[in-house]
Formats: sequence, structure tokens, C-alpha cells
Amino acid sequence: MLWQRVVTAVVLLLGLLPALFYPSPEPFCLVAMVFIVAGTWEWARLAACSPALSVAVGALGAVVCATAWTIGMLDMNLRWLWFAAAVVWVGGAVWLLRGGADAWRSVPRQVRLGLGVVLLCTAWLAVAQARIVGVNYLLSVMLLVWVADIGAYFSGRKWGGRWFPRKLAPSISPGKSWEGVVGGLAGVFVVSIVWRWADGYAQAATSSLYTELSGTLAWWAVPVLLGLTAMSVTGDLLESLVKRVAGVKDSSGLLPGHGGVLDRLDALLPTLPLAMLFHAF
Repeated sequence: MLWQRVVTAVVLLLGLLPALFYPSPEPFCLVAMVFIVAGTWEWARLAACSPALSVAVGALGAVVCATAWTIGMLDMNLRWLWFAAAVVWVGGAVWLLRGGADAWRSVPRQVRLGLGVVLLCTAWLAVAQARIVGVNYLLSVMLLVWVADIGAYFSGRKWGGRWFPRKLAPSISPGKSWEGVVGGLAGVFVVSIVWRWADGYAQAATSSLYTELSGTLAWWAVPVLLGLTAMSVTGDLLESLVKRVAGVKDSSGLLPGHGGVLDRLDALLPTLPLAMLFHAF
């Protein structure tokens, strides 16, 4: 219901915004870890694990993140990790989107569980390092995902099926269209131009993704934005595929009116590591 969505969103913002804008990144990293741990618990449930095993998998996610924090990985150059995550996400996306539900069912449950924990903890490292780079950088990446999603929703509703007769992924998410992807991508390019202008006008103390792309990676700006937008769409599709195989509508009921944590983070999970890969270069 609408009121549930609104109340949940307000509660989340009351917890996230103070942590996000706190001078030190530690509070936000801790809050982000809580969400990732909840996501690993949901992932285990989607893999048909028992309640006890799902809690154990969530605890494992907490241990992995805490260990990474303790040994100083938040301050390390993790270019190798971002590159490996990009290979897994892109390669896995191509394979799963071609093979569909049957391909995912063919993966042993132990492999699915382990892969999910690794990718979720990698996403936590990415969002933590993005916050350390600066709030401006983190928000610029997150807004890219949100704008791609919002633009896809509205353009898909208005023009879906008008230009491209074939749906984006009819066997996974019948409602998504190529017109929606085009609309989301157009929104991302508009945001990139406006954000770059705002950075210069306000003389931002820290760079955003768009400022970096217009500087040292100027020649790569268009391919990078295309790639990040494509991966945000892919993250959404892959979570829909996993839920379809599990036979559920939402990853959980942790966020009333919104579903589960993975339902809100799906598009960010592949996008953040790739954004940090480009930042590392």
C-alpha cells in the first residue's frame, strides 16, 4: 500500500541521511553493512535454504564484511577486485539472460550461495569506498541507477512496444521494454550534463562520476555511461530471474511496501563495483 511505502521510505531516510552526511564515512559504512547482511540472508532464502541456514549465511556475510574492514580493505586499491566483479557480472549476465531460468537452475545451490555472498560483500566494499571518495561521487553513481530506473518506467509505460516490437526480456520480466531502456539512458545523459555543470558552478570539493568522466576519461564518457546503465538494468533483470526461479514476488518483506532489501539494491549491486573500477583508473 502507498502509505506503507511512504512510511518505510521516511524511516529509511531518517537512518541513512545522517550517516551519509556525517563527516566521517564509518557510520554510513556500518549502515550499508547492515543492508548487505540483510541481503545475504534474503539471498539464502531465495536459494531455498532453511531458516537456520539463511541466518547462518547472513552471519557469514557480516563476518566477511567485518573482516574486510578490519584488515583495511576500505583503504586499499582494489582495482583487481573491481575488474573480477565486472567479469563475473558481465559474463554471468550474458549467460543467464540467454539461458534463462533453466541456466540458473543448473547451478548447484552451494555455488549460488557462495557467489551471492561474494558479490554482495564486494558491493559493500564498493559503496564504502565510494563514500570514502566523497558523498558527491557516491550520490552521482546512485542517482545514475535511480534515474535509469525511473526513466525506464515512465518511457516504457508511454512508448513501450511502439518502436521495438520485441520486449527486453519477456521470459524474465514481461513488463520491461527496449523503449524503457532508451528512456532511462536518455535520463542518465541529461543528469550527467547537469551534474557536471553543477560541480563546476558550486566548485564541489570532491569529484563526481561525471566530473571524472569529463576529465581524465573524457573519451570514455559515453561508453562508460552506456555500460553502467546497461549493468543497472541487468542487475534488475537478474534479480527478477532469481525470484522467478524461487517462485516469489519479493525477496522478503523486510521493507513494508517495498519488498526486500535486494529488491531495492538489485540495480546497484553490479553498478557500484564497475563505477569504482573506472574511478580506480
